[in-house]
Amino acid sequence: MTGQANDSGLQPEDAARAELYGLIARLFYARPDEGVLGGLLHSNAFEGSGQPIALAWRDLVEAGRTAYPVMLENEHTELFVGTGRAEVTPYLTHYTIKYATDNPLVELRQQLIHWGMARREDAHEPEDHIAGVCETMRFAIAVQHRSDEEQKAFFERFLYRGGMAFCDAVSASPKAVFYRRVAVFARAFLELEHEAFGML
Repeated sequence: MTGQANDSGLQPEDAARAELYGLIARLFYARPDEGVLGGLLHSNAFEGSGQPIALAWRDLVEAGRTAYPVMLENEHTELFVGTGRAEVTPYLTHYTIKYATDNPLVELRQQLIHWGMARREDAHEPEDHIAGVCETMRFAIAVQHRSDEEQKAFFERFLYRGGMAFCDAVSASPKAVFYRRVAVFARAFLELEHEAFGML
């Protein structure tokens, strides 16, 4: 790690990572409101970079520039909520269960308990919702200051494989317009994290 820690004790790179996990969690949890869209439009993240994640970010920002809240509400509902069955399930264990005896959700809940975290009482979604898992990473980085090794173990066990498959499913859906850009960016970010953790 390089750079000077900010007031929270985080290195700038870790503060940026935490913010991106928080943004991805927010975007997938519910349609972005005007405040979130405004934050996207005024962000200078990845400025001047030619990396794939920077290109994905610019596409996302441009999509936010022309997005209408009502259309985003409809798209989010059709993709992730639906009536009866959602177009794309946002629950990551759906993508990682190989055998009927597997129960990664139980492991995730045990890990959250170990870290002193719990689902909010007003949250109705299971803990493996993409938003919840990304928010856990944000909290582990920004609030609990978990070690790189702890972050890596959680990321690899509960987020990476399911998150990548989820993003691919969103990108493949004909109903995804704005959220296709969100998924492409989220996938690029997860891949970057995977590469960085691989160097530990």
